Amino acid sequence: MNKLSNYRFAALALLCCAAMQLHAQDPRERYYYYEVLEPKHEYKPKVDGYAAERITEKLNRGLTAVPAKDGKSVYLSWRLLASDGDGAAFHVYRKTGGKTKRLTRKPVTTTCDFTDKAPTAKAVYSVKTVKGNADEGRIEVELAKLKPYTSIKLKDNDRAGKIALADLNGDGTYDYIVRTPSSNVDPGMPGDKTGITYKISAYLNDGTYLWTYDLGPGIEPGIWYSPFVVYDFNGDGRAEVALKTSGSDFIKDPKGRVCGGSEFMTVLDGMTGKEIASVPWPERNDRYGNLVRQNRNQMGVAFLDGKTPYILAARGTYKLMVVDAWMLKDGKLTRAWRWDGDEENPVIRSMGAHSMVTGDVDNDGRDEILLGSCMLDDNGTALWSSGLGHSDKAYLCKLRPDWEGLQVFLAIEPKKEDGRGVCVVDAKTGQQIWNIGHTTYHVGSGMVADFNPEWPGMECFAGEDRKGGSTDKYLLTADGKKVETKQGGVPGTHPWLWWDADLLRETITRSGNNGDRNSGRWTQSVWKWKGETLTEDIEGSILMTADIDGDWREEIITALPGELRVYRTAIPARDRRVTLMQDPLYRSYIMHGSMGYPQSPVTSYYLGE
Repeated sequence: MNKLSNYRFAALALLCCAAMQLHAQDPRERYYYYEVLEPKHEYKPKVDGYAAERITEKLNRGLTAVPAKDGKSVYLSWRLLASDGDGAAFHVYRKTGGKTKRLTRKPVTTTCDFTDKAPTAKAVYSVKTVKGNADEGRIEVELAKLKPYTSIKLKDNDRAGKIALADLNGDGTYDYIVRTPSSNVDPGMPGDKTGITYKISAYLNDGTYLWTYDLGPGIEPGIWYSPFVVYDFNGDGRAEVALKTSGSDFIKDPKGRVCGGSEFMTVLDGMTGKEIASVPWPERNDRYGNLVRQNRNQMGVAFLDGKTPYILAARGTYKLMVVDAWMLKDGKLTRAWRWDGDEENPVIRSMGAHSMVTGDVDNDGRDEILLGSCMLDDNGTALWSSGLGHSDKAYLCKLRPDWEGLQVFLAIEPKKEDGRGVCVVDAKTGQQIWNIGHTTYHVGSGMVADFNPEWPGMECFAGEDRKGGSTDKYLLTADGKKVETKQGGVPGTHPWLWWDADLLRETITRSGNNGDRNSGRWTQSVWKWKGETLTEDIEGSILMTADIDGDWREEIITALPGELRVYRTAIPARDRRVTLMQDPLYRSYIMHGSMGYPQSPVTSYYLGE
């Protein structure tokens, strides 16, 4: 960290350190926005980025190998790509001792997997399309060392707290960008006085260590101080790392919290960690509220013109919210727009969530930005606001296959006597589709997943978190019908994933303990809701579930001291579909998983029974 800045920070920093009064959310309803503000609103022009076509990752075949369920065979799995088309057919080959043998008598056409039931001690497997001229996927396997996971050894013995997936070197595989350690200081807590600093490190898919960037003492070691996102922002085929950084002029208050000094949105080269460009972060001011409110920062990625990936730098959750959109081109950052929530009072204030996701909700080919209880249009104006206030969870999703467009499931933290504390709204308009219909007090969790084939669409579940005096849990069908359940009958919001061969999602729960929780060494199991356990002995704390490689089922990334593990399913597939990472909404969820609170990803199309 060698960034210096001397402009106007001293007086502002002292102001930021002062205590400020908290203000309640403006109670006026959304009609005010549509009837009073919108007719007078002057819309900003559409943005036009550098890209001639959408900047997407050029993924390879993603061939993987794990021990089969019988413990003797080798289970192989690979990607189906959007470019393959419906009729793609594959052959699998094994090379041993210089001789290559085709293992498939007939081309594989209904799945993207194969089990070698008579493996050799050492082999090189490959897969290619029937019409292919060369190996499209290749992996070396030593049977005695084959495990159900891949291990990435970290440079130090710290346990990772956040991870991003992106192709850093352009070889078509996902690499790992890791933030350590796993400790966290919330803005509402006293600041850290131990000297711990967050570090961002990069590793290639094969475990090769690339670089480490120390965020320094100006960025407190907490989730809301240190957002980062990773993608190919300049279109050169290799991913860059965008993150929040600070100057050396930071000021801390008596509790150890950073309350002043210069802040930046910085972009690093993904292969070297060297700085490409840097611009000011949305500045602190008293319109956000007190210091706890001011220190809420997020980052995002949105294809605002449908083709160019813009970097979003955001500040605020509970009162004012501000978002800057930046384009990286020729080594320079250009701001496309700034959205200031105060310009569109009163129904925009306090609508933020603990994460964001982006996707095209109005079918104009350009991404909108879901900040929680409000949606930003691609040009940096408010598309709609629900007026409901801070949502602890906000899911942009396809709840039912027969419903038009996308929906947003909201779990609202403030007390709601009108029944809208758990609700679903239309993603394009914000208009209510259904609500829970009774008073909620402090809904702190929520999730959507199809785990019961008897109910059409995805199930919706949420829970009060005691702060409002209630511990009720809620389970509803996709169309809002409440399901009465016994104690423990409502699923939790811990990670959900597609792991076995059907289209229902499975969940993960802790199943054992090989040490204290702080060590990160505990085991977990994947199981069907109210059903069988599918896979046991998944060790470590879960960082992310994502379709990293192999076929369309998801992998589990866990963190242990000094190690990442990527666990893969060995359950034979029944069908095939294009890798989930090529679905724009699913990829957006994964991109935003490196900042804020985690949410299990969903697709833009209905994926369920």
